[in-house]
Amino acid sequence: MKADAVFEGGGVKAIALVGALVAAERLGYRWVNVAGTSAGALVAALVAAGYRAREIRKFIDDLDFRNFRDRDALDRIPLMGPLLSISLEMGLYEGKFLEGWLREKLAAKGVKTFGDLVMDEFAHDRRFRYKLQVIAADISRGLMLVLPRDIADYGVRPDDLEVARAVRMSNSLPFYFEPVIQTYRRNGREEFSYIVDGAILSNFPVWLFDADREPPWPTFGFKLVGPNEGKPHRIHGPLSFLEAMFSTMLNAHDAHYIEEACFARTISIPTFGLRTTDFDLSPADRRRLYQGGQAAAQKFFTHWDFQGYVKKYRK
Repeated sequence: MKADAVFEGGGVKAIALVGALVAAERLGYRWVNVAGTSAGALVAALVAAGYRAREIRKFIDDLDFRNFRDRDALDRIPLMGPLLSISLEMGLYEGKFLEGWLREKLAAKGVKTFGDLVMDEFAHDRRFRYKLQVIAADISRGLMLVLPRDIADYGVRPDDLEVARAVRMSNSLPFYFEPVIQTYRRNGREEFSYIVDGAILSNFPVWLFDADREPPWPTFGFKLVGPNEGKPHRIHGPLSFLEAMFSTMLNAHDAHYIEEACFARTISIPTFGLRTTDFDLSPADRRRLYQGGQAAAQKFFTHWDFQGYVKKYRK
């Protein structure tokens, strides 16, 4: 059965996405278009390259997430290192391990650039030409980027954009990982754009594959849901005010689209209060995330009705 898949970002909580993906593939779903933001982009890239969910799970089981906190010489300066890294490099960690790890996994499937992910049946359709699309944000120009197609605005052919580089852009969690600096020419001058995590503009781009016609197959959204999801923010001082502001910035845009679809195509996956940057996850927490994703998807598919969805929402 054909389907599209859109994966929400969430750092280490992406383990739960893989659990849900395993459950979907057991039912016979095979992915046509895939997309994601941040860690969801990383999962989507592996799927686009041809990995099955069980293979991805094995990668994650073998992965020491602490390696994602990679540092250079500046970061290691005692006491002042972190402050200097944020001040001069705009991030605590390099992000090189993440990019290199993904580049290696993609190369094993013969994938390097988006040119390797062109789908023949959609080769002349700019919107669906590539099996994979990822969301990033250009904070210099104030733009949401859908990669690879929007990289053309920087003088780069979308076919030539390296997949691991695009996913690294989408994973540039502000102040945690260094942003990716993308150069381009404007009015004969070289300009610089800072590209960061797409989550600040759309962490769950479930709308990405929608078109003004009846869909030939479903799009499933894989969404990570925390225990306080949907509850009002309790503001009792400047710190809680700032937290509520950032949470609204990250979630309000996507919540609008999810509300309109009445959650009909969204698999809500519990994350048990674990945080995006909990890179010291215990084996028990890894299992809990994975099993929670499996259970959520199994429950979703017991009542999923594609024809009913089309009749109610897409006619």
